[in-house]
Amino acid sequence: KVNWFRGRCTELTVAGGMRIEVRRDYIRIDSIRAIMSLSRNQLRQRWQIVYRGEAGLDAGGLTRDWFLQVTKAMFDPDMGLWQTSETNQMCLQINPASGVIADDHLLCFRFIGRIMGKAMFEGELVKGHMVNHLYKHLLGWPVMFNDLKDIDDEYYSNLKKTIDMGSDVEYIGADFTTAEEFLGSIETVDLVPNGADIDVTEDNLPEYIEACLKYRLLGRYQAQLNALILGFYDVLPEPLLTIFDFQELEMLMCGFETIEMDDWITNTVYTGQFREEKSNHQVCVWFWEVVSEYDEEMKARLLQFVTGTSGVPSTGFGSLQGYAGAIRLFTIMGVGIETCVYPKSHTCFNRIDLPIYETRDDLEEKLKIAVTMCSTGFEIE
Repeated sequence: KVNWFRGRCTELTVAGGMRIEVRRDYIRIDSIRAIMSLSRNQLRQRWQIVYRGEAGLDAGGLTRDWFLQVTKAMFDPDMGLWQTSETNQMCLQINPASGVIADDHLLCFRFIGRIMGKAMFEGELVKGHMVNHLYKHLLGWPVMFNDLKDIDDEYYSNLKKTIDMGSDVEYIGADFTTAEEFLGSIETVDLVPNGADIDVTEDNLPEYIEACLKYRLLGRYQAQLNALILGFYDVLPEPLLTIFDFQELEMLMCGFETIEMDDWITNTVYTGQFREEKSNHQVCVWFWEVVSEYDEEMKARLLQFVTGTSGVPSTGFGSLQGYAGAIRLFTIMGVGIETCVYPKSHTCFNRIDLPIYETRDDLEEKLKIAVTMCSTGFEIE
């Protein structure tokens, strides 16, 4: 897939080159000014990055450094454009209040989209992992109810409880509004026009859940997301990306480091039926044997399946974070085969529920299916 994609990008490359000159101390401002002035053809030309006042000929190294530095600056949550996900501090989601913090926020998101697209076009890397549903939006994939769990597990759980209430939902006094926090103040937002005047009943409960889903995964930052997508496709033709799923898109855009298996195994917690024997349990022995035989892409997919991202903290697995930024090590929970046939993940807790399989082959087959099917957006029951 990657070779085909690279070949198409090479065919689309426009002859000639563009000199992009920036000051290192003002890399964000200078880069936005330079890149946002380019036409589509110029976006597909080769760029030569020059740091003003620094000697050095760009033979690829300066461009690579520029991509890393400018994306690191643009994805910095302190800028106000992004905020870390509550369920995974390594992943970023769009800040709904970005317009309050920066007047030019839509220009910035259009710029970020262009940089992400150009990075893929040139085979460079982006310094920032987004939450999964944003990659789905880039691909035009539908978002699923379970995507809520990756950004706010408490909200997801409350909605599930609401669904299970049936006719009793009328007694909680809910309407088609939601509470949104903007810079420390709580505001009421209509999920549909005149939502405050529409009570939630058993009959309109599906519409209420759908409205909540659309708002949380799109509506609260639709303008920013539209700008990001427009910038992305300023560089890349949309049909080129139809061969990738959202997990592959993240790995292609952000890359994946060589995963240290010893660090991974050392910083793993065992619970459930593995609590006593821990890594010595036969199923855990099989698990690590199978994972150790994976190539780097499959290991990254397994990490995405369990933690929500293919990235590993710079300080290693011992610093893996979960909900609200708390340290939550990679966890394997042993469960009975009658509980679930396939492994299940809980990304808020960096936990995989691993059934007690009778053979290594059975574990290998079921684990591969679970990890692979995750990219389709469907769960296996």
